[in-house]
Amino acid sequence: MARSTTLTEDAYRLLRRDILRGHWKPQEPLRMHQLSDRYGMGQSPLREALSRLQAERLVVLMPLRGFTVAPLTPVEMWDAINFRILLEAEALRLSIRDGDDAWESEIVAALHALVLQARRLEDSPSEADQDAFEARHHAFHHALIAGCKSPRMLEQFDRLYAECERYRIPNMAQGAKRDVQAEHRAIADATLARDFAKASALLAQHYRDTAVRVEAGFLRTA
Repeated sequence: MARSTTLTEDAYRLLRRDILRGHWKPQEPLRMHQLSDRYGMGQSPLREALSRLQAERLVVLMPLRGFTVAPLTPVEMWDAINFRILLEAEALRLSIRDGDDAWESEIVAALHALVLQARRLEDSPSEADQDAFEARHHAFHHALIAGCKSPRMLEQFDRLYAECERYRIPNMAQGAKRDVQAEHRAIADATLARDFAKASALLAQHYRDTAVRVEAGFLRTA
């Protein structure tokens, strides 16, 4: 049982990573023989992983066609972004109200780690550096709202984060230059100052600015 669980977790982690990074393209069929060849495992853990990814809206089950990668559209993106803003604003409000010293310390540490890794990524944009940056980016945004003390909110945050990353990552280098780390610092500063109105406004603008850039990418390729 433990071995089966480990294989399923490995399949889920690897498939999820490849979908977020764009190895498997939107609406591309996910054929079992191709997945088995790439990940070196049987169909059972892969099917379980695909079912989990379907619940996260990263894959869809098509009648008579099996699993395919979920499509990317401006409508879907804005729906995810707007719901994410609503969810994280409330989680942020609760965190600012109830967060303790440990919560504040985690924000400071996560921001520092993210800024350091962003600098490394500029110097040596390797795949490993990109993976490290994405992990620290997630950790920072998670730290902001971790003080809400709601496992359901944090679970939904993870799902929405993954949905939005599929749009953000391929468009990171496009459009006008932004000082994203300055945006992160401003959000953290307002949060640590317990200024909910400012922190939530900055966070919402941070997400919307990314969505506008991604939407422009859709228009360029239309």
